[in-house]
Amino acid sequence: MSRDGLIEVNETAGTAELVSGREQDADFSKQPEQAAQEAAQQLPHPSGSTAARPHTPELSPKRDDAAAERVLEHIDAAHTRAASKKAIKRAQWEAAAKTKTSRLQFTEEERATPELQKAIRKSERAADRLNEARAAIPKKKVLTKERTFDEAAGKGKTRLRFEEKEKPIPGGRQQHNPLSRPVQEVGVFVHNKIHSVEKDNSGVEGAHKSEELAERGIRAGARQVRKSRRSRKLKPYRAAAKAEKAAFKANADFQYQKALHDNPQLAVSNPVSRFWQKQQIKRQYAKAVRTGGAKSARKAAENTRKAAKKTAEATKKTAAFVGRHWKAFLIAGCALLLLIMLMSAISSGSALFSGLVNGVIGTSYTSEDSDLVAVENNYAAKENDLQSRIDNIERDYPGYDEYRYNLAYIGHNPHELASYLTALLQSYTPQSAQAELDRIFNLQYKLTVTEEIEVRYRTERRTGSYTDAEGNTHTYTYTVEVPYNYYILNVTLTNRPISSFVSELLTPEQLEMYHVYLQTSGNKPLVFGGGSADTSASEDLSGVQFVNGTRPGNTALVDIAKSQVGNVGGAPYWSWYGFDSRVAWCACFVSWCYGQAGLSEPRFAGCQSQGVPWFTSHGQWGARGYENIAPGDAIFFDWDLDGSADHVGIVIGTDGSRVYTVEGNSGDACKIRSYPLDYACIKGYGLMNWN
Repeated sequence: MSRDGLIEVNETAGTAELVSGREQDADFSKQPEQAAQEAAQQLPHPSGSTAARPHTPELSPKRDDAAAERVLEHIDAAHTRAASKKAIKRAQWEAAAKTKTSRLQFTEEERATPELQKAIRKSERAADRLNEARAAIPKKKVLTKERTFDEAAGKGKTRLRFEEKEKPIPGGRQQHNPLSRPVQEVGVFVHNKIHSVEKDNSGVEGAHKSEELAERGIRAGARQVRKSRRSRKLKPYRAAAKAEKAAFKANADFQYQKALHDNPQLAVSNPVSRFWQKQQIKRQYAKAVRTGGAKSARKAAENTRKAAKKTAEATKKTAAFVGRHWKAFLIAGCALLLLIMLMSAISSGSALFSGLVNGVIGTSYTSEDSDLVAVENNYAAKENDLQSRIDNIERDYPGYDEYRYNLAYIGHNPHELASYLTALLQSYTPQSAQAELDRIFNLQYKLTVTEEIEVRYRTERRTGSYTDAEGNTHTYTYTVEVPYNYYILNVTLTNRPISSFVSELLTPEQLEMYHVYLQTSGNKPLVFGGGSADTSASEDLSGVQFVNGTRPGNTALVDIAKSQVGNVGGAPYWSWYGFDSRVAWCACFVSWCYGQAGLSEPRFAGCQSQGVPWFTSHGQWGARGYENIAPGDAIFFDWDLDGSADHVGIVIGTDGSRVYTVEGNSGDACKIRSYPLDYACIKGYGLMNWN
């Protein structure tokens, strides 16, 4: 009995037969090449005979088992050949990996050449830096298996050992928390539930927006932390890649200098041709090194030098051809440049048009004009109610000795309100914006009424008497200071502009959109009234014969208004009214003119919301076609004929067929205008009483 199975030995004949069909164990003490050769010898010969097994000389199987034995030997030999090929390939790969280096080997002759010394120093420094960078890459120990044959025991065995290898570049498939997806689904469900009801409760909506902003901030912070952590891990790999690129460039540069030194005829005087030649030589050398490995660097250099000669000859031929046909190349170049410019212009025009469309849409109020005006009128009505409360203070709080008023102006910038509501609610209606109107109004205006009692003294004359020594009674008068309570009612109104507190109510994204809407006026500068888009020049009054009516006018007021013609921007008027930034200032201009004439009212900043109601409530309104207008009256315009006043000016007079005006904010300037008396856009006149 042997390792190969049961063997019958005939000592007389000197033969041995393999009785069992057990396969022989592989001999691990031999190299794969030797094993493959021996296995090949055991394959059946064309004559049908088989080679003897190396372990049992003169061993021959029985005739009935010959075919099966040959098949098994054939399969075993094929496996052995395959294993041998793999072993050879692996040995070659490991040998190439061990010899792979970026450091060139320079001969003594090359080091002694002055023209090459600089390139050699650069190549060696680059190789040193690359070795340092590779050494800094994190390493890890990997457990590997090695198959060996123990000759003493006569058995093959597997040995485990640790090898130090570079860690792979991080960035593979990340392991996610299995609970992250269910938590995310729960978060989406909760946000959807809150979103379904937040439109009905501004407080819930504000809290929800704040929560979403905080969540976005946390996610952004987490992404930044992961990004910085990954950047730190990749730093040694980036440094190694950068050093490898620099070493490769330095080696290619040396080969270029070497090629020029060995072949002086390659040098050209034309800088363009020289640059082209240099790039071609470097590219060919780089390709040869990549495909051939470090051991073939010398061979690659020789191939590069040979290719350099061909490149130089091709360069000369190309330059000569271009020199002979320079006109054709010039025409072709101009045509190509013109085509590029044309395509660029078309592309830029398309992008510009798309950008303009998106810019207009993104900076416009999203609500309907009717809703914008209706919400503005609702807010103006609240301001009118506030003014009415102030006007009736003495009626509602009777019996005080003195009423002291410290009142801010009542008014707001309609575009500030619309910009805030659009940034917060997007499209809104009077019903959906009512809660926000109440909140904004309470933040903007604060009316306080406080009682104050002062102890004062008044002088009183009193009569006294006395009896002298003789018994006569005498009377006399004297004065005394008598204290009494003096009751004072202090009425204080403060007005905070809407722009001063919107940052407290909006998220950073909403606040940014608020400023965009306010700057562009929602691309609807005249929707609330207060201006004219007419940018034509101011009219000349020379030769105009005015017709006087029966109502007295105020030419001094008209002169004040005419003296302001030419002002642009309206800063003196809206700042006088109390605004801290530009508004639609035509009504402010009219109020300023009345104030300069010594009148405390009418004072209004909105045409439809404040100006028209003041004149109608005082019985001083005349509709379009009113014939007895006078200098100093206010004239109101309705540009879109929707029944709402959009603009106001001051009447200079009429010549019987046209009415002449001074208007602020007419094309953002003070100008003189004229209109037919039956002009459809004239809404009516505010009639002033100068008596």
